[in-house]
Amino acid sequence: MLRTATLAVALAGTVLLAGCASSKGLATHEHLRDAASLHSQQTLAGTPLSAAAWPSARWWSAFGDPQLNALMEEALAGAPSLAAADARARKAQAQAGLADAARKPTLGGSAQVLGMQLPQTLAGNELGGKFQVADLLMLSFKYSPDLWGKDNAKWQAAVGNAHAAEVDAQAARLSLTANIARTYIALAQAFDLQSVAQAEHTRAEALVLLDQQRVKAGVDNGIALAQHQSMAAGAQQQVQAAQQHIDQLRTALAMLVAAGPDRGLAITRPQLAQSALAIPASLTSDLLAQRADLVAARWRVEAAQHGIDASKAAFYPSLNLSALAGLAAGNLGDLFGNKALLLNGGPALSLPIFEGGQLRNQLRASQADADLAVANYNQTLLSAIHDVADAVQTARTLDAQIATTTQARTAAATAFSNVQQRQRAGLASRLDSLNAQKPVLQLEQQLATLVAARRSASVDLDQALGGGIAIEASISPDAAAQTTASK
Repeated sequence: MLRTATLAVALAGTVLLAGCASSKGLATHEHLRDAASLHSQQTLAGTPLSAAAWPSARWWSAFGDPQLNALMEEALAGAPSLAAADARARKAQAQAGLADAARKPTLGGSAQVLGMQLPQTLAGNELGGKFQVADLLMLSFKYSPDLWGKDNAKWQAAVGNAHAAEVDAQAARLSLTANIARTYIALAQAFDLQSVAQAEHTRAEALVLLDQQRVKAGVDNGIALAQHQSMAAGAQQQVQAAQQHIDQLRTALAMLVAAGPDRGLAITRPQLAQSALAIPASLTSDLLAQRADLVAARWRVEAAQHGIDASKAAFYPSLNLSALAGLAAGNLGDLFGNKALLLNGGPALSLPIFEGGQLRNQLRASQADADLAVANYNQTLLSAIHDVADAVQTARTLDAQIATTTQARTAAATAFSNVQQRQRAGLASRLDSLNAQKPVLQLEQQLATLVAARRSASVDLDQALGGGIAIEASISPDAAAQTTASK
């Protein structure tokens, strides 16, 4: 009873001494921004709204290309970048497990043969100067009750970081599939430009043939022939450059799907459809739950705030309970006798009083980590809203340019067709027909570039909207906060 009272008095005294190491005056500076404060209604006005406009888990299937679907599945099955992200998530989970284990009591056993010789000058003639051997069997128990929640805060911080790493692993999948889609779109553009270059080369060769006939007939001086020969050579160079780009993009796709360069040789010309433009009706309210980078950033804010709690708890006294029970004897035969019992243990209190400002600086560091996490979250939120707006504005502008260019291409094609009809009727020459074909090919080249840019804008929008990643409720920071509150 007396010892219990003594322990209570010691605890009260240490709490009073806690004022020597104080956290007074230290606080965080940053605050989480509300998504509703980042207004985008006017920027996105006029864009079709749909409850089903959130990307699906297989968002790339909207392009309607089976070869692209196969490449995506191949990449998701064995890309080293995904394996690395998964490994980081497992490591974070293991660190959370270590933090959880630190909150629990430990019990260990040991067996030892201990040899010792004490000097006679210290132990006297009876014990000193002789080498003695002792056999030891021991059980040790240790436990530090979490009086102020420091260990629990460390565990909660580790759990938050583990959840962030899990979401990061999902975000890595979105990043990989988006890169594959953009590379595949570039491959489609390279094929389209190669077709235009081949048509231009054919046209230039036909002009060369006409010029050669005119020079041979003596009705031309050869200047036009040299010009058209140069044009034909330039068109052939464009065909070769397009083929080089196709080869490079095939190799890039093979690398993205974690295969050797030969895998790229089997990739044929893409057959991509154009996707319609629409944004979710619940964009502002649901974007926070759809974007993996936002969810991960929010978890890191939670983890940093728990880190502050742990740093604050370090200012208070800690209680350590330990016990040692064992058997010790000079020879093995006496080890299990009644006289061999060895006992040791009891509670211990510790309190930082003067520690050179270590605890205050640790708290400052934790608060700075929290401010950094909040700032990163706010920046990620800002980027998310602008990513959506940029993708929508780009897609709308490209849709208008594609419509205008398509009209121009249709008009040029009509003119070319009319000249061909006049040629067949003997009212126009072959030269007139070839000259009328040039604007058609130029506009087809422009269309190929615009269509590729529009497809890339679709990928940008799907990625900006979260790419259909299914973020489980179990790793949602809001769901976790509600669970904690209910407990």
